[in-house]
Amino acid sequence: MLQSELIRIIEQTAPLSLMAEWDHSGVQVASARADIRHLAVCLDPSPEQLRAAVEAGADMVLTHHPLAMRPAWTNVLNGYTDALSILYRHDVPLYASHTSLDANPLGPSAWLPDELRLSNRVILEKTGSFTAPDGSLKEGGFGCAGDLPSPMTLGELCAAMRAHLPLERMCAAVRLIGDPAREIRRVAVCTGSGSSLLEEAAAASADVFITGDVKYHDALALASRHDRRSPNFCPMAILDVGHFSLEEEMTRRFANLLAEQLDGVQVTFLPGRDPFLPLTFLSEVPEVLS
Repeated sequence: MLQSELIRIIEQTAPLSLMAEWDHSGVQVASARADIRHLAVCLDPSPEQLRAAVEAGADMVLTHHPLAMRPAWTNVLNGYTDALSILYRHDVPLYASHTSLDANPLGPSAWLPDELRLSNRVILEKTGSFTAPDGSLKEGGFGCAGDLPSPMTLGELCAAMRAHLPLERMCAAVRLIGDPAREIRRVAVCTGSGSSLLEEAAAASADVFITGDVKYHDALALASRHDRRSPNFCPMAILDVGHFSLEEEMTRRFANLLAEQLDGVQVTFLPGRDPFLPLTFLSEVPEVLS
């Protein structure tokens, strides 16, 4: 398949019109290679993942995270220059679907809301519009809130999520602000780092907000509002499951979708690795302790 046609198909699910203004989705490293027969898909464009892609025989790589968020010098040897070296030596183009994928409410970024069967969904932060597969114009943006089919406790919600997320192995364990026994009817979700959308999730009447990378002071401010005596009372709970877990599964599902859409192109998903190591599992890797 022509590289240009492959990119066109990628952008049907991750349209650049939805990209945040601060982002750099799209072509990261260009190549004159016209015909693509093997696409590797992974979360991060790390040298480790790029070497694995080349060793697997891929002639193009699609990642979720960009190679760099802003122009960078190549005057020192580091992971950035190592990644460039791998791609250029093997003439492999790199494309990133970052916020362009995050902001499509009909795409793989909605995998957890879909699994939880959330209804009456609203977007937390709108970023633009795009053409849906049926030809209609739809709004896109980051995160969503929706209603569960039936109420459940926060503990039961975690149990339901365990079928899709390795909660027991995630970095530093899942972090929770709120009462595990409280009843949950409405859920807000944002893949990756959704700390900036806490107020939007609360405004959408969410009982719990599932995301990653919640900052300490943001969490502290929201926790203080759990007191009914607070003038800004907000009972919303927060479930911080880490940046990696939600986006790794999103990327895997994107790879599966592309495998169905790309005729004549082999698609290989390369599993990633959470850079945070759970302390409870240090005993399983004694070399880390040495």
